[in-house]
Amino acid sequence: MPSIIKPTRVFTDELLQHYRLQGDAPADAAISAVVDQHGKEELRTLMRWLADPQNLSLGGQPEPVQQFIQSFSHLPAWADAQKMKSGMSFFWSHAGAIALALGCCSLPYCYLAADGAQVLWLTERIKNDTFRRLQETGEFVFGVMNEKEWANGTIFTRILKIRLIHAASRWFVLHSGRWNMDWGYPVNQEDMAGTNGAFSYIVIRGLRKANISTNEAEEEAYLHHLNVVGYINGVAEELLPQNLREAFHLDRIIAQRQFEESEAGKGLTKALLRALEQQAGSPSAYNLAAAQMRFFLGDTHADMLAIPEVPLETRLVTLTTKLPVFSDLLSRSTSARFAKP
Repeated sequence: MPSIIKPTRVFTDELLQHYRLQGDAPADAAISAVVDQHGKEELRTLMRWLADPQNLSLGGQPEPVQQFIQSFSHLPAWADAQKMKSGMSFFWSHAGAIALALGCCSLPYCYLAADGAQVLWLTERIKNDTFRRLQETGEFVFGVMNEKEWANGTIFTRILKIRLIHAASRWFVLHSGRWNMDWGYPVNQEDMAGTNGAFSYIVIRGLRKANISTNEAEEEAYLHHLNVVGYINGVAEELLPQNLREAFHLDRIIAQRQFEESEAGKGLTKALLRALEQQAGSPSAYNLAAAQMRFFLGDTHADMLAIPEVPLETRLVTLTTKLPVFSDLLSRSTSARFAKP
């Protein structure tokens, strides 16, 4: 029986350049309202709550923030509950491998986008406290894969807090006097779509490279689930790939447009390697993490990020327990998933 060729939308330079100049108007308006009503220091206070993945209570938060979260706490009309459930099951079936792919592939893959990496470099949230930012990323990923949070609705607050972090980062960077608009709008739609792809399609590609057995239906369910997450997180629907074929084409054109060597990309990758070393609790983990990154990214991209060549560790690389990325979070999240209410 002949295979079915799925329809593929065309993602052009013109389309992506249009979205490169756009942020997230509703979230940006909420952040601006907080500053207008309460001042810049209130925004700094808000950032501490936004960056706390454990606190999902809206109590005491500024009214514009509460209104924003209440207004956007809903699924898109195209969300498929069965696909979302299958996507989450796919994650838990390969959670350890996916965690490793996220830490050693998805995150450095994002840093290859030189202009987009400038936001992370200038705000210094990742550069100066990388280990904590890595933990926040893990908390977010395991949170959006928790069926209970979708059932009780707390997932919307978790995701929308990240959306507001992006908006707050845009506000701080635009008011810093250091942003160059040649880089595009800070945390723009193209970069957001690229990040969404890094956490979905690039993870799938990493699993394939590591010879993890999957099938297309599982992969597309995982892609669909993270597209729902991306929608809630403010990514334009036009930039959410409807199937793996579209994801391939969108990833390719973003890479062609944005990937190049940069000080920001190299610095963020070095900080990430140190954080992975700290998370693993072993000095040898730095070289092993570098080897894992080279395995996933390939030498060309690894060289662009100045990832060191470590021949010995390269011979030891496997997608097992050698580098237990997010191991504590994985253990806690798995226990919570099966705990009785």
